[in-house]
Amino acid sequence: MTDTLTKEKVIDALKEVYDPEIPVNVVDLGLIYDVNLDERDVSVNMTLTAAGCGMGPYIAQQAEWAISEIDGVEDVKVELVFDPPWSPDRITDDGKKLLGID
Repeated sequence: MTDTLTKEKVIDALKEVYDPEIPVNVVDLGLIYDVNLDERDVSVNMTLTAAGCGMGPYIAQQAEWAISEIDGVEDVKVELVFDPPWSPDRITDDGKKLLGID
């Protein structure tokens, strides 16, 4: 029997995903807009620091792989969205400390 899949487990997994150009995970950068669970399926809406970021597909793939490693996950969908546009205001306090802007 598998553990219960929770939003917290998904967020924890996403904290292991980094933008290769910024030494802060995608959660603390404020790139995760929405996490939805439907039994054992997970869908995530995330954004990028810039809409034209060439690393977007790479980061989304890393997020998908990290989520798929969670026990009990069957299907993962990570969608890149740009509305609302990302701004530095979305960076968490932990992210700001890592970036030295606290």
